[in-house]
This record gives sequence, C-alpha cells and structure tokens, in this order.
Amino acid sequence: MSYYNDDEKNQHDENEPISSYSPLQERLKREQEEENIRRKNKKNGSKAGYFVSGLIGAIVGALIIWLLLPSMVGQLPSSSNNNADHNAGTPITQTATEVTTDVTKAVEKVSKAVVGITNIQEVTDFWSQQSGTQEAGSGSGVIYKVDGDKAYVVTNYHVVEGAKQLEVTLADGSKEEAQLVGSDIWTDLAVVSISSEKVDTVAKFGDSDVLKQGESVIAIGNPLGLNFYGSVTTGVISGTDRAVPVDLNSDGYEDWETEVLQTDAAINPGNSGGALVNIAGELIGINSMKIAQDTVEGLGFSIPINTVIPIIEELEKNGEVKRPTMGIGLLDLTDVPAFYQKQTLRLPEEVTTGVVVSEVVQGSAADKAGMQQYDVIVELDGQKIENSIDLRQYLYNETDIGSTLKVKVYRQGKLVNLELKLTEGTTI
Repeated sequence: MSYYNDDEKNQHDENEPISSYSPLQERLKREQEEENIRRKNKKNGSKAGYFVSGLIGAIVGALIIWLLLPSMVGQLPSSSNNNADHNAGTPITQTATEVTTDVTKAVEKVSKAVVGITNIQEVTDFWSQQSGTQEAGSGSGVIYKVDGDKAYVVTNYHVVEGAKQLEVTLADGSKEEAQLVGSDIWTDLAVVSISSEKVDTVAKFGDSDVLKQGESVIAIGNPLGLNFYGSVTTGVISGTDRAVPVDLNSDGYEDWETEVLQTDAAINPGNSGGALVNIAGELIGINSMKIAQDTVEGLGFSIPINTVIPIIEELEKNGEVKRPTMGIGLLDLTDVPAFYQKQTLRLPEEVTTGVVVSEVVQGSAADKAGMQQYDVIVELDGQKIENSIDLRQYLYNETDIGSTLKVKVYRQGKLVNLELKLTEGTTI
C-alpha cells in the first residue's frame, strides 16, 4: 500500500459523508453532537436570564433611589456646593452686648471733667533774634468748680511753669484760652481758669484719708500729649503715706519731700495734673509723677486730694500760698566737708546732722532773733532737725505766720537757744 493511495482515500472521505464508522464511533459522535446542542441552548438561555435579571435589578434600584432621594439631597456633592454657595451670600450676624461695670460707671461720671493743658512759651530765634511763641509741652487738668462765667481747673505747677499762654482742650475737642490763677512750687499745684460756657461736668471731691491699700483706683489723663486724650488706666492704691524727695530748682540737691499716694495705675508724661478717682468716681488725687527707671515698674504718685483742697483754695484767693518764713539760707551739714565742720563750725564730734545757716536776710525774723551765719540748727520746737527737708516740712506744715518758733543752734561749738516770730514770705 502506498502513501499516495492513502492520501487520495482521505481526500475522498473529507468531501463525502462519513458512513463507515463503527457502532462505538457512531454512538460517541451522537453524544458529542447532543452535548454541543445542550451547551448552545444553555448559552442562549443564560443570556436571556442575565438580561431579565439586569432589567429587574435596574427597576428595583430606581425605585429605591426614588424613595431615598429626598433624605439624601443635603449629602449629595452637588447639594453641598449649592449650600456653600448659598451660605456664602448670608451676612455674618453679631451680638451687641453693652457691658457696664463699676469702672465704666466711674469713668463716665468724671471723664469729661479731665482736660488737656498746653503750655505755650516765648522763644527767640538764634539767627534772626526774633521772638515768637511755640508749644513747650502739655499735661492734664481737672475741672473742679464753676463760679459764674468761670470754671476752675487744678493741675500741676510743672505743667504751667514758664508759660506765656495757656490753652485748655475740653472733652469735645474745643479749645479755650486759660488764665493762670495761681501756682505753688512746693506742692506742685496750680489753678487756671477758663470760660464756663462749654463746661458741663465738674469733678466731685472724695476723701483721701479713708483710702485703703489695695483699693481700686482709676487714672485719667493725656499720656504723651493730646493724641491720647482721656486715656484710662486702672490699678490699686499701693501706699497711702509716701514721701518722695524732689529737686525743685534742678541744682542736683533734694529740696523737699512731697507727700503722695502711691499707685500702680499707669501714669506717664502728659498724665501730670490728671485725675486719680476711686471706684465711686470721686476725685481722690491729682496725678503728679512716676519713677521712670529700667528696673522700676508700676511706681506712680498722686497728690492726696485732702492736701490739694486747702492749697487750691488759697491759690484762688491769693494767687499764691503764703507761708511762714525765717529769712535764712540753708545748707545740709552732711554736705559740709569734715575739715570745715571742725575748723569753721567747731562742732562736737557727736553732732553729725543738722542744717547750716548759709546766710541771714537783713530785717528778717531770724535777723531780729539774733541768728548768725554758720549757726547749725538741730531743733525746732523740740523736734530734731537732720536736714533742710525736715526743716521745711516742719516750718510749712506745723507752724503759722505770726507764731513763735523755738530754735536750738550750735554756734562755735556751743548750744544756743533762740526764739523767732515767724513772718510771711515765699522763701525759707
């Protein structure tokens, strides 16, 4: 048998129906055909099932979404954006709460009585030698009295010192020409007057003798000038009985001890002459000074109102404070070199403090009593005198014009008793 004949036979079999299978082959063929038919039918049925199932699922899903949609509107992205856009156009609301405290009530009572005071001085141009006026500084003041067409303002001596003109700025911003009524360097107080036409608030005096440490107080004034007009600071009374040494004539020596109230309420340049009030809105002090050092904070001082009242009453009446005078010049013994204490003054070794009489005014009370230059005063009316501040304090606070003053002095090493009948004057 050749391969060629077999190929021809195979070719013939492909083009003609197969009829020569064994019974087993026929049976397997039929089973295969039946299996193919089942698979075909199954496949067509699956597609139809998938379609029906999908259609039913879509209908059910649409029903569920339709039922839930109203409750989901605020959670959908598009809804959020719409809400955001809507809220962006809604105005911001705010609550207007008016807060009233004891401090605000006190400030409301007295703040319009606190004014600004501008010191205008005469100056001469160095090159042209022409004179003119310019603002030399500013401070604060307190309106305390209205009498007819005049209103009276209390302030500090150093606020009005050297002024050619004075100008008062009221709470409404209007300015009034002011007149100096009187001033006193020793208490650092002054009184000026203005027209009462625009004045509608006058400060009410309190009582500084009843103040307590820790009591709340309020300072009102114009720190650093009129740009900060009517500034309010709060604090407490830190001390009720303080004595602060001051140099009044700028010679480098302390001339006086000012009796003041100490407070930690902020008092700055420009606050001078302003009000220190208690929580009831009563004027209990005139702000005067502060200690300004890098290592110091919260040391402000105010002249007690009980000290202020008799001074401003006398300034209104006389334009000055008339005080008793001895008619002498003063020099602290501690400022005299030890050589002169022994050779010139001839003081005993145990005498280390006192006041040296540097000069005696002719015709004065001291001159009439026989006081001499280089006498060393150690006692006044039995009160020990250690320095010139002690002498001034006793003379101005404890004696009156016309009273007799008993004085003990050392003269050339010997103790001498003198009696002076005090006269009126503005110096010691």
